[in-house]
Amino acid sequence: MADKKPIVTHVFTADPSAHVFNNRLYIYPSHDRETDIQDNDNGDQYDMNDYHVFSMDSVGGEVTDHGVVLSQADIPWVSKQLWAPDAASKNGKYYLYFPARDKDGIFRIGVAEGDKPEGPFKPEPDYIQGTYSIDPATFVDDDGQAYLYFGGLWGGQLQCWASGSFNKSHLGANEPSEGHALGAKVALLNDDMKTLKSDVKDVVILCDKTGEPISASDHERRFFEAAWLHKYNGKYYFSYSTGDTHYLAYGISDSPLGPFTYGGRILEPVLGWTTHHSIAEFKGKWYLFYHDTSLSGRNHLRCVKIREIGYDEQGKIHLMEEQPKVEEVPPGRLEG
Repeated sequence: MADKKPIVTHVFTADPSAHVFNNRLYIYPSHDRETDIQDNDNGDQYDMNDYHVFSMDSVGGEVTDHGVVLSQADIPWVSKQLWAPDAASKNGKYYLYFPARDKDGIFRIGVAEGDKPEGPFKPEPDYIQGTYSIDPATFVDDDGQAYLYFGGLWGGQLQCWASGSFNKSHLGANEPSEGHALGAKVALLNDDMKTLKSDVKDVVILCDKTGEPISASDHERRFFEAAWLHKYNGKYYFSYSTGDTHYLAYGISDSPLGPFTYGGRILEPVLGWTTHHSIAEFKGKWYLFYHDTSLSGRNHLRCVKIREIGYDEQGKIHLMEEQPKVEEVPPGRLEG
């Protein structure tokens, strides 16, 4: 199945987080912009400084750009790099979660509140205490409890926190090569959706064959960045990017806290250095939202695309193939 066309072409977008609010599909991506910064393992070339929100009534239909809903200049604690965001709704309010570097150059997770899913959003004056690294993802379970997932290696600085405090000497592509892989982080959110209710815990992904945590050397399956959590048929699916091997993979659990047993790949490598995604149900179908560089051919100028996914009898995820076109027989033409 060929990749779909980008849903937005007038600006560069990446890292799409998709949610359905009020029976409408909303996408919260990062906003790529032109830069002369050369590609490097710290990700300095991804120099984004604001967020747009996009929405649509149907997949493949007209996309509305709601404009800039939050800018770097509006956030007191941020120095640069508004990277991949996510959104959530609770108690009649909407929340935009985002990573950025603080004044010391350390990535933290911030939150902004709005009255409507399309924003605008007003940021809290400081980041969420106890958070660090990048790629926040929120999940509100059926009982109303909200969870915050985050973390990313290399430029996302997750490897700098392996000892429990920030170690600057581990910046760059300096992840562990032995032992268990570093995992994403997860914590419960308080009802205010702005503070952590619990300690930060590791998201553990177990090997499907051995039951042991995935090893640091297993770059085809270990977590790198782009955490996402969705629920299907009573099971919790934690999906993520493998980074330098460019896969989207996932694990399955009976709990949003895991541990998750590796389930397989969702998407093979796309154009660009890596990919970042979300998964959401909309009007009875499930969709994968992701990005590639097909518009620009440059790693830091990306575009968002959508593909339908399905689940087999064991709950494994697969891409839905397009149905082949049936040739129409012109009047008067006989077959056989």
